[in-house]
Amino acid sequence: MTLQPTTYNQSEKAILIGTQRPDQERWDSEDLVNELQRLTETAGAQPIMSIIQAIQRPDPAYFIGSGKVEEIATLCQSENIGLAIFNDNLSPVQQKNLENRLQKKVVDRTGLILDIFAQRALSKEGKLQVELAQLQYMLPRLTRMWTHLSRLGGGIGTRGPGETQLETDRRRIKTRISKIKKGLKNVSKHRLQHRRSRQDVPIPVVAMVGYTNSGKSTLFQQLTGTPTFIEDKLFATLDPLIRPVTLSNQQKILLLDTVGFIRELPTQLVAAFKATLEEIQSAELLLHVIDISHPNALQHIETVERIIIEMGIQHLPIIKVFNKIDLLPEQVSNLGTDHENRAGIHLSALHSQGLDQLIAAIPLQMQKFRKKMNLTIPYLNKEAINYLRRHGTIIEEEYNESSMVVMVEIDSTKAEKLKRLVSEGR
Repeated sequence: MTLQPTTYNQSEKAILIGTQRPDQERWDSEDLVNELQRLTETAGAQPIMSIIQAIQRPDPAYFIGSGKVEEIATLCQSENIGLAIFNDNLSPVQQKNLENRLQKKVVDRTGLILDIFAQRALSKEGKLQVELAQLQYMLPRLTRMWTHLSRLGGGIGTRGPGETQLETDRRRIKTRISKIKKGLKNVSKHRLQHRRSRQDVPIPVVAMVGYTNSGKSTLFQQLTGTPTFIEDKLFATLDPLIRPVTLSNQQKILLLDTVGFIRELPTQLVAAFKATLEEIQSAELLLHVIDISHPNALQHIETVERIIIEMGIQHLPIIKVFNKIDLLPEQVSNLGTDHENRAGIHLSALHSQGLDQLIAAIPLQMQKFRKKMNLTIPYLNKEAINYLRRHGTIIEEEYNESSMVVMVEIDSTKAEKLKRLVSEGR
């Protein structure tokens, strides 16, 4: 069974429902609802009104109180609204109860983002990853989606409980999930092979990360000269792109563009995109692209930094790239660019302003995390030689009867392992 994305009609009116917890500031709730509005528009629906309900804790039956549900039902009826979108994630029971009471389609934050991803995934891998996340999301919600049971026939062999339609669907979904996971394992193996082939001719990978719509794709296009799909919508780019770039010192790198992050990114998507995110883990440097013109840029930075920690790549060197300075007031647009002190690079990717400073900063920042080593390695120590060629850059080399003498430049995190391999293989 292959899922198709929900295609929202632009004429389909939606009401957006956010919440404010006791420990949450009002502006934070409003920012999340504003982001929900952009997500709704990206999915193709028309948000016409929004409400923010203060709650002490989620209601087990409706997430929000039953009185507020009555108010929303009245609004939906009077304004001809057919879709209610909650910024919070709903349990299957809450979603079912809300749909029964409102008699309207109810979508939560995870469901909405999954629909957007399903519309925008282009590669076979991306489509598989999204379908996996959709099926895992759907599985506990089958009782809401299927209310009918198969009728049992009579006669020998048909007596007893039989198999309900619900059980049939659950079994089919579990079978499909298992098949997709096997397919994604193969994708992960292919990616690993590609990474190893790249490592045979060691060219550093520089990965761009950032909040969605921060301008990563525009920057990628400017640095690589490769036409890239660019749109002023959330999640305009889902599938990773990797292209070669020659820096000002003639050093070559591979630049990787990845899916944008977002606050409260559904855990299903983080897990489903594991094969894609593995590409970031092979990087030697991260470019954290930030929309400095956004009023909540600080929260976006914190979100990305939190996801970087969750991915286990916080040890990698990072250059903060403050993008969209052209949208700042003139008196604050000429900001410092002291990359030596890691304050970051300030630029406008759209207008090619400040790109030279970024291109100059990349090798300088990578150099800080690389060291030069002089090594004598016996030819019999194949493990050390293979590791050296896979992860290091040979600057000078000599060969004698029994060993090779090399000057190598290698990432600091890999230097210790190389030294150990050389020592153990003597």
